[in-house]
Amino acid sequence: MNYAEIKKVDIANGEGVRVSLFVSGCRRHCKGCFNAVAWDFSYGKPFTEETEEELLEALAPDYIAGLSLLGGDPFEPENRVRLIPFLRKFKKTYPQKDVWCYTGYTYENGTLKEDDGEGTRELLSLIDILVDGPFIEEKKDIRLKFRGSENQRVIDLNRTKKLGNIVLYLT
Repeated sequence: MNYAEIKKVDIANGEGVRVSLFVSGCRRHCKGCFNAVAWDFSYGKPFTEETEEELLEALAPDYIAGLSLLGGDPFEPENRVRLIPFLRKFKKTYPQKDVWCYTGYTYENGTLKEDDGEGTRELLSLIDILVDGPFIEEKKDIRLKFRGSENQRVIDLNRTKKLGNIVLYLT
């Protein structure tokens, strides 16, 4: 897996001050995507153990609320296989911090619609807040918090799993 960028202080991609990892690779190619350069799976730098350590160190300060995963798309198969072990390590190291994840896939009934690929459920189990759905330029609204177009949802996955139906995250 490659990554396009790491933002060590980010206030735009989730609640509170966060560390954001922008992975490379997306097959969706949404018209008007803000990060089209990251569609290419080979764009950026390799995600190595040193990258993991850099991220874990950046996540250490108390003022950091958690980790945000963006892309590209973290749920592409090439990215899932590398993110799952990293998120296990993150959750063990920082159980009090949360994970936000942005994907063009749509969440329904405990998995992602259009994708039954291996590792999907496990990756979902490691995420607290999921921003789902493709970016649709015709539904773009800059007033929306934590999402780019009206069709996208900000889902509280912990409450969703507990209650058995989709619970939107209220900010």
